[in-house]
Amino acid sequence: MPSAVSQNPTLESLTSNFPLTFPTPTPTTHPDLVSTKDLHREEDLLRNPFSFRHWWTAIQNVKEASAAEQKAEGPSDLIPEVAALLGPLSSPAARKSFQRQVYLYEAALAQFPTSFKLWKSYLQTRMSFVLGRPVMKKKAGGRKKFPEMREALEDEQEDLEKWEGGLDGIVGWEEWRLLIATFERALMWLPRMPRLWLLYLSIFNHPFCPAQISHTHARRTHDRALRTLPPSLHGRIWARYLLWAEAKGGATTVAIYRRYLAVDPTVTERYTAILLAPSNPDPRPLEAAKLLLSLARKAARGEYTSPEGKSPYQLLTEFLDVVEQHAEEVGMDVPDTIDSNAKIAKAAAEEEAASQQPAEQASLDGKLIRFAGPAVTTSNGNLVAPYDEDEDARSPRKLNVEDIVRKDGLEVYKDQAGRLWTGLATYWIKRGEFDRAKHTFERGLASVLTIRDFTQIFDAYAEFSESLISALMESLANPDEDEDEEDVKETEQELDAKMKEFEELMDRRPFLVNDVLLRRNPNDVQEWEKRVALWGDNDEKVAETYTQALATVNPRRATANFHRLYINFAKFYEEGGTKGEAEADLDSARKILDKATKVNFKTVDELAEVWCEWAEMEIRQENYDEAIRVMQRAAVVPKNTKVNYFDHALPVQARLFKSLKLWSFYVDLEESLGTVESTKAVYDKILDLRIANAQIIVNYASFLEENKYYEESFKVYERGTELFTYPVSFEIWNIYLAKFVKRYGGSKIERTRDLFEQALEKCPPKHCKPIFLMYATFEEEHGLAKRAMSIYDRATNAVADEDKFEIFTIYIAKATSNYGLPATRPIYERALEVLPDRQTAEMCLRFAAMERKLGEIDRARAIYAHASQFCDPRVHPKFWQEWNNFEIETGSEDTFREMLRIKRSVQAQFNTEASYLAAQMATKQNGQEAEAEAAPADPMAAAERQAQAAGGGKAPAFVTAKQSTNVRVEAAEERPAGAQGNEDEIHISDDEI
Repeated sequence: MPSAVSQNPTLESLTSNFPLTFPTPTPTTHPDLVSTKDLHREEDLLRNPFSFRHWWTAIQNVKEASAAEQKAEGPSDLIPEVAALLGPLSSPAARKSFQRQVYLYEAALAQFPTSFKLWKSYLQTRMSFVLGRPVMKKKAGGRKKFPEMREALEDEQEDLEKWEGGLDGIVGWEEWRLLIATFERALMWLPRMPRLWLLYLSIFNHPFCPAQISHTHARRTHDRALRTLPPSLHGRIWARYLLWAEAKGGATTVAIYRRYLAVDPTVTERYTAILLAPSNPDPRPLEAAKLLLSLARKAARGEYTSPEGKSPYQLLTEFLDVVEQHAEEVGMDVPDTIDSNAKIAKAAAEEEAASQQPAEQASLDGKLIRFAGPAVTTSNGNLVAPYDEDEDARSPRKLNVEDIVRKDGLEVYKDQAGRLWTGLATYWIKRGEFDRAKHTFERGLASVLTIRDFTQIFDAYAEFSESLISALMESLANPDEDEDEEDVKETEQELDAKMKEFEELMDRRPFLVNDVLLRRNPNDVQEWEKRVALWGDNDEKVAETYTQALATVNPRRATANFHRLYINFAKFYEEGGTKGEAEADLDSARKILDKATKVNFKTVDELAEVWCEWAEMEIRQENYDEAIRVMQRAAVVPKNTKVNYFDHALPVQARLFKSLKLWSFYVDLEESLGTVESTKAVYDKILDLRIANAQIIVNYASFLEENKYYEESFKVYERGTELFTYPVSFEIWNIYLAKFVKRYGGSKIERTRDLFEQALEKCPPKHCKPIFLMYATFEEEHGLAKRAMSIYDRATNAVADEDKFEIFTIYIAKATSNYGLPATRPIYERALEVLPDRQTAEMCLRFAAMERKLGEIDRARAIYAHASQFCDPRVHPKFWQEWNNFEIETGSEDTFREMLRIKRSVQAQFNTEASYLAAQMATKQNGQEAEAEAAPADPMAAAERQAQAAGGGKAPAFVTAKQSTNVRVEAAEERPAGAQGNEDEIHISDDEI
């Protein structure tokens, strides 16, 4: 059992084992390095000292033997804590193996001092005994190209070496020092090998690395690597250098990152995150804010692209976040901000004044010397930006946040004004400058242009006010012991003031929203009307708002109903204010309307409505003569009436005399207040100006008719028919003819006929039907029946196709009543020639019914046969059913068979895919069911179907029957159920023969 002393060795006893490799172990100093079994190897190496293969084989054999020896060794008698301190050198066998390998490597390097393979293997061997066993990570493949530094840092962070175990830096200080010395010797021989440098630098990330090595020496080693290796390999060194600096933190991180950012600013965002990290014991928010501001400005100028894909606005937002979180460390206080703003304004004024002065010409006699030249350009052609202390991360001067937000935020990102204003106000709140924060909120509310930004600022403002009120109420509820009554009263007064301000803010919200919309579009008439409504009963503010609106709105850019502002303003004075309590001021109302008549509105109708409203105001005040004078002023006709009403280049005042709205109101006013002559004069002016519509014509004629001027009213109708073409003229003719017939009846037949003929002369087919019917009715009542029949006959040729069936129906009915049924035959025959196919079948049914009434059975049957060619049996079953009933009642077996033959022939004729689908749809609509393909019922149908399938043409008109047609009823009853039969076959008994 081991003793207590062996189990708890002291630090001196542990460090006494080292150094193991200094001086370099040899068989002379360490006789146990070479045994009798190794004599053969030693003799071989002495005989071949310059053979690399012999040396390499000997080294590998010693490694294998040492590994086997360590495995065969039993467990260590050291406690785990002591074994962990010694790491890989905790056992005597491991220490002896370490010395043997060092002996061989040193002897080999004496022969091959420039062998990279030998040096790398030697260094890795020493590292395995000092640093411990490396943890190997699986990789998906090698990198073909070194990535950007941001990605390289992430990859390098994942690929950093890790070890298991390792020699303690205090216990094994000597071996750590010798490992560093070995690396220095290797780099002395092979200074340009990046792999050796990377191996060397990996030591400094070991958790047991002594402090004497992992700080200053490590930094100098990184610097030596950068100075020694070519620039193309600096990226790999910088990746480890920056990660090492991040691990050390403090001033080391700042100094190294500043050096790297001077040549590559792509990792600036990572650096700012490090400066502001919660784990950073020495945060530098001012430096981080300046770096972010610099990136945002460069990105806005197109000189920087964020590796993380951030936009310039996102970078500026991150700057604002830093300012809000570290307000005291980053920004100036209120007095410094005010002084800085004054200096900036003064410098801007001086610069503007200098730019307005003429440039001084260069002198030719040498008296003038130009000290300043143009801006220096870089290699890529961009101008070098002048020095700005706000972007200098090393400058300790704090930032003027207000000026930065104004220049770099509000002037550039106008659509994000809400976020920028709230950020600036939050900055002042964090500094405790509540009055400045309130001033900032007010400025923001007075400058934003969108409801979204306004809502953002207003909500933040309200929340800030509520938080202040809550804090004051809490201080009153829980007063400090040091506060006296005066302090409590001051707090109460302050609380009352804040409550009042908060209530006023809530009351101002509709006005502030209206201000935002008016700033966005000062020509928005509807918003001005809303602002007037917001003032409610405050007549002074209402009048002020109307005055401001009329002075602000541009008539050519105003939204709809700009004229309503003038009209409503005039009504405001007319009604004596909003409540009507004040005295009506008609003079002011007239002045406003008179001013409105001189405004160049966008449309003529707006100006016309102003004049009409002015006249209506006079009517309301019972100034009827003044109202007529106003309309006379408005309706003055200039000498040159050849003005295009739709020429927007002309002012609306020059086109007003052609406004139908104005003349319509004027003529209504004359009808109500004027005389017949004055009204007729106004109507005549409208007709002379050729601006009348059909309604004006009808109104004028009705007015004359009411005043017993019948002939003049008819003249107006005739002028209207000359002014307008169809279809407008059709309506005038309808009214005119009805009025004329009602007035004169049969007293002026020839004149009435002339009017009808004039109406029909140019009437299109789709409009002439009512006129023909009116004409025929007139002839029936006051003229000749023969002439009425001729009119109906003309109508059958003149009307549109869709109206012909109805005209023929009326014609036939009138002919029947006047001349009897036989006289309708020519009409029916002509209808069958004229009507389209879909209406011919219906007319044929009526024709056949008429012939049947007259006893002409053969003629009726011929009509049915003629109509059958238009009627598909599957689409028009009603026709075939009627013919079937007709044959049953009046026909014979032969005629019935002929009907069936025609039916099959017609069905075969229509049996195409399109017609078949149409038949199916029609059958479903009629509530009938049709099979997709019916089985042949008799030989004739089978033959027709077979011939159609073979030839694709029409079926034969007749097929000879294989059976006798004289089939008895008994024979039909005795026929087997499965036998084929003709379902349309007629069964005639012996008694019927």
